[in-house]
Amino acid sequence: MGLFGISNLPLPPLSPPPLAKFTHYKPPPKPSSTAAVAASTTTPDDKILRQVLCNGVSILLSCGLLLSSPPLSFSIANAFDLPSVVQSSIPASDASSIRNCREDEERQEDSGLVTNEGIVEEAWEVVYDSFLDTTNRHRWSPETWLQKKFDVLGMSYQTRSKAHAVIRRMLASLGDPYTRFLTPEEFSKMARYDMTGIGINLREIPDDSGGVKLKVLGILLDGPAHTAGVRQGDELLSVNGVDIRGKSAFEASSLLQGPGETFVDITVKHGNCGPVQALEVQRQSVAKTPVFYRLEQSENGTTSVGYVHLKEFNALARKDLVIAIKRLEDTGAQYFVLDLRDNLGGLVQAGIEIAKLFLNKGETVTYTVGRDPEYVKNIVAEVPPLVTAPVIVFVNKNTASASEIVATALHDNCRAVLVGERTYGKGLIQSVFELHDGSGVVVTVGKYVTPNHMDINGNGVEPDFRSLPSWDEVMNNLSKCHKPPEG
Repeated sequence: MGLFGISNLPLPPLSPPPLAKFTHYKPPPKPSSTAAVAASTTTPDDKILRQVLCNGVSILLSCGLLLSSPPLSFSIANAFDLPSVVQSSIPASDASSIRNCREDEERQEDSGLVTNEGIVEEAWEVVYDSFLDTTNRHRWSPETWLQKKFDVLGMSYQTRSKAHAVIRRMLASLGDPYTRFLTPEEFSKMARYDMTGIGINLREIPDDSGGVKLKVLGILLDGPAHTAGVRQGDELLSVNGVDIRGKSAFEASSLLQGPGETFVDITVKHGNCGPVQALEVQRQSVAKTPVFYRLEQSENGTTSVGYVHLKEFNALARKDLVIAIKRLEDTGAQYFVLDLRDNLGGLVQAGIEIAKLFLNKGETVTYTVGRDPEYVKNIVAEVPPLVTAPVIVFVNKNTASASEIVATALHDNCRAVLVGERTYGKGLIQSVFELHDGSGVVVTVGKYVTPNHMDINGNGVEPDFRSLPSWDEVMNNLSKCHKPPEG
């Protein structure tokens, strides 16, 4: 007999009723003749705003998309008519940034002098430094890309539109459908993707102490934060009295989220050298809960099953999933069903954090690989799991990116069985780089590999069962599962 008194029948229908992360790209020194050789967007047809971060990490979108954090910093406290501010002593760790303020401002002024040829070279440098060829057609190599540089930079471009057209053709020659050019208008829309609820996009920027600080690198004009006095380039210091220095952009964004029309207290430092200001910001309703849940009973009424449908991975996904799981456990859930059908992804970091809720400390969520060491990581769970009960994960052909990361993390660590159809197979990481004229390039920089070292991209994940199994079949499958080595 099946899970809900169903045997060898199609899976339950979707949508059950509820029970209740920019700066400019600064090219590095000119590369030598050889390059150093060393995860979630949605499908190619999805619109840009569906793809946006930010992991960067900062915040990776399941599209595996992330906004890059190039080195030039903003110092614009005097560029706006700021409201009265609360002065504060500057921590010693920020002293070096103050000393370098003048140099930063001078570099920003110089950046406005970029030529059309310089924009083309910037785009070329991004690909040379970071692009990972995942097409299996071997169109790209450091040597061929160096030749491309000689071809495109040996010419003069009289207009910016011609320079942009050259960049488009240059990127198209890579044969990667996800690596593409963004006009200034397209980049601006992406930079203003709001996952905080107050109209800002946060980026993790390396600081001089080896840690990271969170900068506002995308703000909605006349949005809640902008109206309260937050400006592009500001550093976020605290949220509701919680010091967020050292926290990820995802963690800070989660702290900023809350019900629409409520207020959140934040502290920001304007620009790189400006004053510190305490602000009260009224939240707006942006993200909607993607979590729907209910308690099911087996046919004989002896087993209670917590059913959770996760529609997408946004800034509310982890928080609302935790609430759903706790409420279902409180009402007697002994097992769980996590429905990821038609979930195309969203924020990859949200998917990673959700997978950790089910894994033991030290177990691998996913591996990332890329040419840049920044994208070569083994991401593991740092704390004991919230959920220890067996799990069934529903998947289908539209289960993609962050959803595939969650499904394979639970499956490979013997925490769940997969039921349904082969998944979509999208496991690439894109990074978004802004060029000095406000345009940008989206470049594939890495890919995700499952804990069992399977390449998701282009392959998808085969389920354990095509139709709904009984719990005896689920437990038998899990008992035969072999976990990958930890770490």
